[in-house]
Amino acid sequence: MFKPTQADVRRFFCAAHAKQQAGQPMEAIETLAGLWTAEHPEYHADLSDADAAIARNYDETPGHTNPFLHLSMHLSISEQCSIDQPRGIRQAVELLARRLDSLHQAHHVAMECLGQMLWEAQRSGRPPDGEAYVASVQRRATAD
Repeated sequence: MFKPTQADVRRFFCAAHAKQQAGQPMEAIETLAGLWTAEHPEYHADLSDADAAIARNYDETPGHTNPFLHLSMHLSISEQCSIDQPRGIRQAVELLARRLDSLHQAHHVAMECLGQMLWEAQRSGRPPDGEAYVASVQRRATAD
């Protein structure tokens, strides 16, 4: 299994951003990353300096979201939807996107559900509960 380091992830997003800005050819995953970075101009400064990004500790910056964690979650949810894994996530995110009239905002809501699932798995020492994650996104998609 591929297990990129924190530095690898940060280099990937910085490189994809640089390629996008320069209009260079990109791999499919870089293109997807570029689409999400385009949705987050507030992260462009972080993405423009790979060395600084690798050195920075976002946990020590109150009020500043870790752009690499945030963008990684966008990519994860995009991949989950593309293969419908966990089963039902594609439909749940699509329903949520229609309800919110925004795929971007639907991803942000799904991120909350994904983060909750991961936190619960870490806390309990059990594997992540994909069914509970999908059910959480579905509840948000059908909430009044």
